Amino acid sequence: MFGFVAANPAMLTKERFARYKECYCGLCHALKDRYGFAAKLGLTYDMTFLVLLLNSLYEPAELHGEARCSAHPLSRRGYWQSEISDYAADMNVLLAYLNCRDDWQDDMNVLKLAEARALNSNAERILLMYPRQAAAVKAGMSELDRIEKSRVPAPDAAAAAFGGLMAELFVWKEDRWSGRLRALGMALGKFIYIMDACIDLRSDKRYYKYNPLLDLYGRIDEEERFREILEMLMADCVRSFDALPLVRDADILKNILCFGVWNKFNKHYNIKGAVPDGTRPL
Repeated sequence: MFGFVAANPAMLTKERFARYKECYCGLCHALKDRYGFAAKLGLTYDMTFLVLLLNSLYEPAELHGEARCSAHPLSRRGYWQSEISDYAADMNVLLAYLNCRDDWQDDMNVLKLAEARALNSNAERILLMYPRQAAAVKAGMSELDRIEKSRVPAPDAAAAAFGGLMAELFVWKEDRWSGRLRALGMALGKFIYIMDACIDLRSDKRYYKYNPLLDLYGRIDEEERFREILEMLMADCVRSFDALPLVRDADILKNILCFGVWNKFNKHYNIKGAVPDGTRPL
């Protein structure tokens, strides 16, 4: 369900894409330093977006450096981190754990079960560190599980359940910005859930899996209908985003919300003239 909120490098300058990559690498280093090598396996672009967003809003001090890593052992690569990188790393582990557990329950994927077990102790510790976020995650996952087991198409309810989960993760601390950050997290979470349902619709239909959009399967105007729904959801995201006083890295964030979030949709529907997929490994 994750990986949709990525930049599109074709719409960024070389310098700005380098800044984005360095943020991604900084989050990767934070994951390894805090939770070990296994935690890096769940690294998501979605949490890179969260680092950029909160970093732009709060403007904490940044630590810049260069280092080799297992993915790039032959050369040193630049990265930057702030205290928000640590928070995003914590949320990344939590989401990766839940995503692996969900994949195991849905597909009986043994590799995902092994990954979930590897992350279990860290995830449990994170749940204790962040009781507000933990409560939202547990409530959201429980509601999603109830909806999916009912087999009743309920896209609004399912999207709202996932949106509520994301809303709390977007709130680093309770302050004057928490309301606006919750609104953005909720809107983006709804978008992610419906986008995932669109991409997985054909596969879910084939294997008799739950999908809240099954009633729309096979329509002649399927692509247009889904794009219309997703554009309305993204409009809510952009409105919430524009309500925040962001300057630092605002251009990268806008690139993600205006172009990057459509990478997989365009690729899935083989849309001619679509900008290149920006979700390749960094």
